[in-house]
Amino acid sequence: MTFGHEFSGVVAAVGSDVKDLKPGMRVAACPTFHCGTCSYCETGEPSRCTSLHVIGARRDGAFATQVLLPAKQVMALPDAVDFDTAALIEPSAVVAHGFYRTSIQPGATVAIMGCGSIGLLAIQWARIFGAKTIYAIDIDDGKLGIAQKMGADHVINPLTAPAHEQLSLLTDGVGVDLAIESAGSPITSAQVLALPKKGGEVVYMGIPYGDVPIERFYFEKIVRNELTVYGSWNALSAPFPGKEWEATIFYMEKGLINVKPMISHHLPLKEGPQAFQKMISGQPGYVKVLLYPEE
Repeated sequence: MTFGHEFSGVVAAVGSDVKDLKPGMRVAACPTFHCGTCSYCETGEPSRCTSLHVIGARRDGAFATQVLLPAKQVMALPDAVDFDTAALIEPSAVVAHGFYRTSIQPGATVAIMGCGSIGLLAIQWARIFGAKTIYAIDIDDGKLGIAQKMGADHVINPLTAPAHEQLSLLTDGVGVDLAIESAGSPITSAQVLALPKKGGEVVYMGIPYGDVPIERFYFEKIVRNELTVYGSWNALSAPFPGKEWEATIFYMEKGLINVKPMISHHLPLKEGPQAFQKMISGQPGYVKVLLYPEE
């Protein structure tokens, strides 16, 4: 299986029935397939499709010189959106999907737990959705530095003191309106519940690849603080592929989503395996790596 589902490129060829795309056009694409016929698809909730899958998983993906997709999943790029930026349209749409699920209002306070690529994009989406103050949380000071470049107002390293204690001091004991879990670790999946104010909201965007043991202290926050907890999966809405994609391209074109600070490496495609090994081994400095196929 060829991995990869975040990409941009140039149309090489189109089928005979394709009218809106021409060879040579600059494009990005939605890599996600839905069936269109299950009960969720029929009610306009394609992210809940029972057959949902993404290229790079059940069919070959974008770590290649060419990718084949249906025309409806391919989107033309404005001149102001370069290929590097467009390669991050998909993760940006994933973040937007989570924010659309919430009731965030202009003037809100937002805390983001985990400053990987999803968390860093969440900083800029929080501002687009009207956040007044944004708190970024991570144990990596390097990533916290990038979070500040992305627009975070305050950064918190939990290695100094528990995140909820530091946040409490910064919010006069209140907490935030919305907390985003984007680290995807079992530890932060519990800790994020202590960040919102009473009546606040939590969105889980990260995927914890392991059991999540939740101490009573954190679990009781759901009940005693009457929290609203959302799960967020993929980036689709109706009409397909959804407003998440249109909004992402719009805000990239306007410069309100600037992904350049989070691109840590530009590498030829052949160096991809080594880059993955370095990331898996915990080598610091990796955030978003862009791979370029050889001409």
